[in-house]
Amino acid sequence: MTEPIAFLNGQLVPFSQAAIPVTDLAIVAGASVTEMIRTFQHEPFRLSDHLDRLVRSVELCGFPTGLNRLDLEDAVSAIVKHNTTLVPANHDLGIIIFVSAGQNLTYLGATGRNAASQGTVCVHSFPLPFELWTEKHTTGQHLASVDVLPLPNKSVPPQAKHRNRLHWFRADQEARHRFSTATALLATAEGHVTETSAGNFFIVNDRTIRTPPADFVLGGISQLVLRELAADLGFNWQESVLTFEDLEKADEAMTSSTTYCLLPVTKFNDRPIGIGRPGSVFQELITAWSDLVGVDIVRQAADAARERCG
Repeated sequence: MTEPIAFLNGQLVPFSQAAIPVTDLAIVAGASVTEMIRTFQHEPFRLSDHLDRLVRSVELCGFPTGLNRLDLEDAVSAIVKHNTTLVPANHDLGIIIFVSAGQNLTYLGATGRNAASQGTVCVHSFPLPFELWTEKHTTGQHLASVDVLPLPNKSVPPQAKHRNRLHWFRADQEARHRFSTATALLATAEGHVTETSAGNFFIVNDRTIRTPPADFVLGGISQLVLRELAADLGFNWQESVLTFEDLEKADEAMTSSTTYCLLPVTKFNDRPIGIGRPGSVFQELITAWSDLVGVDIVRQAADAARERCG
């Protein structure tokens, strides 16, 4: 088969047949949780950690759907085995798992009560779009403050990785209205920095890496990897309240995410951070990450982006 495959509610199907009903609460209410894993050399990275977080997300959000972890592991394995044959050897995949809260009973009526309680479970993959971030390895990212606030912790727990993301859409729109290439960096009403729409946030001063407290943000798997690498390299690590003023005084700033692993932040509200270009700490950490996974992450992104875009 030359078409990618996906896993939908217990069955492996062609990707084009992986469809959910318009009555699903993932569509009706944005009520779904998700994980994204990536491969290195066509092997899933930190799959167990991602599945642990998926289970926690389902529990935190109170979804009725039970998850069979072994089925998910088998689905990921089958999808990676087949779908990596459809990409070049030096490219990799992003793997999505999402679970919905069920279907909307109002649309189904009383006779659909049983069906409404059965959430959708889906696994699919996509070729990583390296061209979207490779340039930022050398130029860095531009972050901007916005008026949009994070969701209140009592409404949606930040420790759950969910798809209720309209506030992020609005935040990035606002950031790009001000600065065309910027991404939003959110802060609470008290001015405490949280995260970006794509990942965890860090600042560096000397040999200390600081990141917002776990109560404020989603605990990232890439954040966990970074913490392990930082310890190996002799960095100090602090979870502490951060403000925009802290960012402006930082030597360096970075974000981490599953797709790109680690990217430098070189500009905030159109002002340079540190020296205004990727610094030595970023270089040290991305090199250590590359050594960990056996792939030159920066070079892979540059080469694959060139091949994808011609």
